[in-house]
Amino acid sequence: MNSHFSSVRFLALSLLVLLADGLLSVRADDAPNDSGFKEIELFTEVLETIRQSYVDPEKVTYEQLINSALEGMLADLDPHCQFMQPKVLEQLKRNTDSTYEGIGVTISTKNDVLSIVTAREDGPAAKTGILPGDQILKINGQLTEDVGISQAVNLLRGKPGEPLKLTVRRPATQQLLEFEMKREVIKQSSVKDIKILNTDLTSPYRMGYARILQFSEPTAKELADGLDKLEQEGMDAFILDMRNNPGGLLGSAIDVCGEFVKAGTVVLTTEGKPGSGEIKVYRTSAEKKRRSRDYPLAILVNHSSASGAEVVSGALQDLKRCVVVGETTFGKGSVQSIIPIGDGKALRMTTAKYYTPSHRTIHENGVVPNIIATLTPSQEANLAQWFGRDTLPPAERKKVERFQDPQLIRAVDAMKGALVYSSIQEGSEAGESDSLPKAADEAESEAAE
Repeated sequence: MNSHFSSVRFLALSLLVLLADGLLSVRADDAPNDSGFKEIELFTEVLETIRQSYVDPEKVTYEQLINSALEGMLADLDPHCQFMQPKVLEQLKRNTDSTYEGIGVTISTKNDVLSIVTAREDGPAAKTGILPGDQILKINGQLTEDVGISQAVNLLRGKPGEPLKLTVRRPATQQLLEFEMKREVIKQSSVKDIKILNTDLTSPYRMGYARILQFSEPTAKELADGLDKLEQEGMDAFILDMRNNPGGLLGSAIDVCGEFVKAGTVVLTTEGKPGSGEIKVYRTSAEKKRRSRDYPLAILVNHSSASGAEVVSGALQDLKRCVVVGETTFGKGSVQSIIPIGDGKALRMTTAKYYTPSHRTIHENGVVPNIIATLTPSQEANLAQWFGRDTLPPAERKKVERFQDPQLIRAVDAMKGALVYSSIQEGSEAGESDSLPKAADEAESEAAE
């Protein structure tokens, strides 16, 4: 027992010496009673007590205990912080690749429950019926109550063809559901469904539509190419769908904003710890902007629109450049920095928060739409099927394509109102009050032809 307490004192003194030498410095803005000396002594005593008395010696090496302590330390800060072992860090790097292996979901902790943020329509999870918002209770029979994000990611990923069983709770209906699927190679696509909407819905106007599934390196270019094409087809207004978009590369989201506002416009600031003076301002790029795109814009969002999707919708809403339609977004508006700590390990730590141009914080608040449009649970399921219609057999696909999307309809109505208003404004400025009826007549005659 004497040797046990000698070890405790030795470890505590070693850490205190590091503190005194400034290698683990006490910050000037720390509270007077938060110097850390007493707590470090307590930590080392617990560490040595576990090593001395725990029944399975192979589980209590210094490396295992310290790693577990670091994992708990980071996870307790917020759901986006984690201590990353080399394998987890390597997986994070692969997230920006064009493909990855898994079931096609983005997960996070919401209200202390492991939840599905988004389910890619072309992934195994969505194909079996998983919906955004589903709460994961078990992964292959293992309860997730005490499972952290990084551990959950490891449990969900695997080799293509390997089976996986998820038990989820669906909050909207309070159902407990089980889903079985096989892991696949998931291709990272970005912009989809670039088209002119059916004129039966948008008449007398032509409205463009596109979906951004996530923000990756080519997203802004793909969107710009799509907008060029739609403009050549006579688009009068544009609807950008970012429902179920989990975010991605921040630079890509900034470039998407740049398609709709003047070059050099401030669209985001990030601010670090209060008093740190760590403020970064993001402006749209003059080099990447092809042309002005001044037509009316609506952005569709829902409870699974997060991070980069919130940056774009929040910025353009603040700048009076768009009408946001749908549901309040997820509320993930923080910056995570990857801090290497040696031996291939790293800390993923929240170091700043996003602020929109009017200095609204996105984090935990989300973006509140200008026009609230919610979906029933059955409509949510129908929308998920519509998003994944390309993977369905022809008969089922034909049935799904008849789905009337209430949120899209609201966005179309908003754009009709904006176009009527802009026509009236132009008419009054030019003294041509009959310009709108003429435009409507021309649209009707073209449709008849």
